[in-house]
Amino acid sequence: MAHIVHAVGHMKINVSDPAAVIHDATEILGLRVTHQEQGQTWLSSNGRAAELVLLHSDENATHTIALEALTVDAVRAAEARVEAAGCRILSSAPSLDCIAAGVTFATPEGLRFEIHTPIRDTLYDRRHPTHGVGPNRMDHVNLITPDPAATRGHLEAIGGMRLSERLVDDSLSWMYGGNRQHHILGLVKGAVGLHHYSFEFREFNQYLRLGDTLDRFGKQMMWGPGRHRPGDNTYAYYTDASGAMVECSGEMALISDDETFTANVITNLERPGNVRQMNVWGTPAPLEWRTFHFPFAAIS
Repeated sequence: MAHIVHAVGHMKINVSDPAAVIHDATEILGLRVTHQEQGQTWLSSNGRAAELVLLHSDENATHTIALEALTVDAVRAAEARVEAAGCRILSSAPSLDCIAAGVTFATPEGLRFEIHTPIRDTLYDRRHPTHGVGPNRMDHVNLITPDPAATRGHLEAIGGMRLSERLVDDSLSWMYGGNRQHHILGLVKGAVGLHHYSFEFREFNQYLRLGDTLDRFGKQMMWGPGRHRPGDNTYAYYTDASGAMVECSGEMALISDDETFTANVITNLERPGNVRQMNVWGTPAPLEWRTFHFPFAAIS
């Protein structure tokens, strides 16, 4: 099946204290506010109109994981597959006015996705003034689902996404799209929610700046820096004012030939013997990271 989903589009998160989350996003991560209106704030790391959308709410919870397709026809093709894949269409209209077309659907596991056309982008507007670190782009999202195999099946059937790697017990798995980076979605087995969303760093010295900036605001990294084995990307993690976990990630390995690619299955699950299969270098994942859970907003 051809890829319909190309890359991560944007993330929508319900936040109860928008000012605090905006502060962390701008002063620590280095995003910029691109749009504000009653009830929502858009932020971006580059020339795109929106990458992180904060919905002003009375709760802190994930609202929507949005995935980008390249054309209107691709979005409509995804929409035509939703019901046959066992999911439910919530809207056939784009959720943001910087998007030409979109379809939002819910999975039986309680996850909400939107597949949409590329977000409006100003090509040379990425170098904005900021006191924060300044990442390159939003590059992936790790969700939590009680049935990873079912969720993967929905995303394969609707968006043409493919498995790149998984643990043999499905406690962790990774899926890629048309841009062929090792994963744009990670799937963690557990109660439905969000594990983390990630912005890509271009240079390793940005981790130094991140650590010092977090310290300046009385925060610290939860885990990292290090390098993952799955994806081969560098990483560091912290939590923002909403309680969501943010990863800062180096560039991932690419799947150059997905016609012949076979997903890797990691069979050694025993700690500490499997630590090197999960990390090229860096400390083993702490319990706080392994058990992290940020809720998903209820879908009516």
